[in-house]
Amino acid sequence: MKFGLFVPQGWRMDLVGIDPNQQWGTMAGLARRADANEDWTSIWVYDHFHTVPVPSEEATHEAWSLMAAFAAVTGRVRLGQMCTCMSYREPTYLAKVAATIDIISEGRVEMGIGAGWYEHEWRAYGYGFPSAGERIKRLEEGVEIFRQMWTTGSATLDGKHYSVDGALCHPQPLQGTSAPGSKDNGIPMWIAGGGEKKTLRIAAQYADYTNFDGSPEGFAHKSEILKGHCDDLGRDFGQIVRSANYNVVIGRTERELEDRFGWIREQFRKAGVPEAKADEQVQGLRSGPAVGTPEQIVETFRALEKQGMTYAITYFPEAAYDTTALSLFEQEVMPELVDRKEHGHLWHLGRR
Repeated sequence: MKFGLFVPQGWRMDLVGIDPNQQWGTMAGLARRADANEDWTSIWVYDHFHTVPVPSEEATHEAWSLMAAFAAVTGRVRLGQMCTCMSYREPTYLAKVAATIDIISEGRVEMGIGAGWYEHEWRAYGYGFPSAGERIKRLEEGVEIFRQMWTTGSATLDGKHYSVDGALCHPQPLQGTSAPGSKDNGIPMWIAGGGEKKTLRIAAQYADYTNFDGSPEGFAHKSEILKGHCDDLGRDFGQIVRSANYNVVIGRTERELEDRFGWIREQFRKAGVPEAKADEQVQGLRSGPAVGTPEQIVETFRALEKQGMTYAITYFPEAAYDTTALSLFEQEVMPELVDRKEHGHLWHLGRR
């Protein structure tokens, strides 16, 4: 199994109380920590502009700016966003940005892409809020533009939502045929979301990786739907790496777990989140699959791995303030699950 680490960027109220002039140092420090530990394959951020569970004036750092910055302060770990909203940037522009960061990082970019959902920030930023069908169609057309720009150096498409005519992308991204699951598609593509009729069909057509429901039941169901789309399209289901995101709350004892939940709740309250919303967030964390002792979490991941979940993207709510939970996970969970035979070539993943 591979592991990715979300670096706190503020979106989930996870930089509250840290002075703005210290926030980049906090993020960079965690990025360097992951870079130095070969059990981490990748680091990740979210592509959002307004905080959750409620919009606020707390910091939310922009995802692709962070991608470029992380590229410059790390040397091994791969760099992803889970996931970029297609409609927040024109796909031609985004393909060019990603290609440039792939050069800066020497071939370490992962392209997480989805249709988007956070209505408040859509409207606040002047994007409107199109129907789900339109957002998904934009995703499909944008992904086609990415593939053309990254594999041929230019893109031409007369689509319903995007019309481009010879958009150039030079230099090309460094990545190509050596990307896992890739068919010389350039930067590896993560199609995120579990929409069964359209999103998973787009994933079956284009994705190197998927990212959807990480619960045992949900993962099995979405995997079956994805396989059906692959069969319909003639795509080898085994080419697609299936991943999921996990909120990790870990402790050696029940008391440690309760202390962590209490801290998380208080952190939301400090940010001005209404009490009912804060309780809702904590309850959501409690019900997640990656909650418990190290032994319990290892057992959960082993069962998920048997279902085909081979890449866990993890989030630690307190990582910007306290790394004891992260250390416990690194020391007692990851060594039980990581395939160490792969470490020798992780640096070369996706590079020509």
